[in-house]
Amino acid sequence: MERIEGVTVGLCSRSPYLRPLRLHYRQDGVQKSWDFMKTHDSEWTDCMFLPSFIPPCSVTILMFNSSQRSLVLVKQFRPAVYAGEVERLFPGSLAAVDQDQPQKLQPALPGAVGVMVELCAGIVDQPGLSLEEVACKEAWEECGYHLDPTDLRQIATYMSGVGLTGSRQTMFYAEVTDAQRSGPGGGLAEEGELIEVVHLNLDEAQAFVDNPKIPKTLGVIFAISWFFSHVVPHLSLQ
Repeated sequence: MERIEGVTVGLCSRSPYLRPLRLHYRQDGVQKSWDFMKTHDSEWTDCMFLPSFIPPCSVTILMFNSSQRSLVLVKQFRPAVYAGEVERLFPGSLAAVDQDQPQKLQPALPGAVGVMVELCAGIVDQPGLSLEEVACKEAWEECGYHLDPTDLRQIATYMSGVGLTGSRQTMFYAEVTDAQRSGPGGGLAEEGELIEVVHLNLDEAQAFVDNPKIPKTLGVIFAISWFFSHVVPHLSLQ
């Protein structure tokens, strides 16, 4: 299985497995658009093209606010998830979509179906910055917490989007306090980000993970499970 030979790469003008689509929508009065991929088995993969490619590396960070005894997460609208829910609930809704002639999705669903609870995260697209520096930058921009690279503990490095992007992702953990939150967070408006900071009470975290009705990423589930396994036992001794 590991014996791979004669590898070449070329442009893909047509594929039976992937179909690029562009979702147009208005969020809080601001017109936006988002590119994503539809796969052959009706699964959907988030695929933001900034500027026109998918960076090969990203970081995520789980923060524990010891002042509030809460985990710091984020909520944001994911167009690809929204489109996926339309297709899941109403199969064939996107069959006639033409990128050159945008069409309204019928039927329209509430925007809430595309809102996900996630870890603070960001792509590694600035040469010269370490993974830790990128994570600190995202913690400030998305959540308003000021961190130093030395505050971070690496949890894991793994591959994500293996069927589409083959991206490498590194997850970090940091303990923070209210004193370290000196900004509003929310992401960068100039980049179209609209992010809500969520402080998940520690007593409610396991129920949050176990509740299938709350839309969340696998990264959140893994990170919280890791937290309960590696951090909580030591917290109980304090």
